Amino acid sequence: QVQLVESGGGLVQPGGSLRLSCAASGSIVSINYMGWYRQAPGKQRESVAGISSGGSTNFADSVKGRFTISRGNAENTAYLQMNSLKPEDTAVYYCNAHLNTGWGTRASAYWGQGTQVTVSS
Repeated sequence: QVQLVESGGGLVQPGGSLRLSCAASGSIVSINYMGWYRQAPGKQRESVAGISSGGSTNFADSVKGRFTISRGNAENTAYLQMNSLKPEDTAVYYCNAHLNTGWGTRASAYWGQGTQVTVSS
């Protein structure tokens, strides 16, 4: 089965930076999209950033100008560079990928296990 493994979460002070990584592995033919979501306690999961196979990106308004997303296609890896972190960024961050596991098949969505990001002084 496909697995998405996330890393890079942790505790950081406001104004600090973290880089999250997501590595997809398994029987992957292609990845159409990779993105990051986050969920704070008591809140719905929200999209943070995404990047398509063509390189198009999108960001939540709350993180524009602070976060960047990139993708290492050869490694089936996505990165979320988080700068100027705020306490409001505290959440569990999840990696999401839309990928194909066979030629001619429809893309399916996969999720990572989540990694905790805590921004606190």
